[in-house]
Amino acid sequence: MSDTTLAKEKLASDFRAVMDDIDALMTATGNQAEGEVKALRARIRERLDGAKERLLDAQHEAVERAKAAATATDDYVHAKPWQSIGVAAAVALAVGVLIGRR
Repeated sequence: MSDTTLAKEKLASDFRAVMDDIDALMTATGNQAEGEVKALRARIRERLDGAKERLLDAQHEAVERAKAAATATDDYVHAKPWQSIGVAAAVALAVGVLIGRR
């Protein structure tokens, strides 16, 4: 698995854990003592902070990959302009055919 896939799965897992904690907090708020509610709130805050941090890391990684892809594309287009024009024309033709079928 790629790092991005692992990051997405970890983030989803973290949010599920946060939702479970929120559910427990709601149950405890009505039924439990003050100390347990404070502990649950602290745990929720900690997990939310961790999830936000991982989300920012994943966002930064995605931006860096997009920049690298844009740079590679720019280099390719400058190195092989006629091939790039041919690829663009082929893509445009394919899109035109698909749109024309509707």
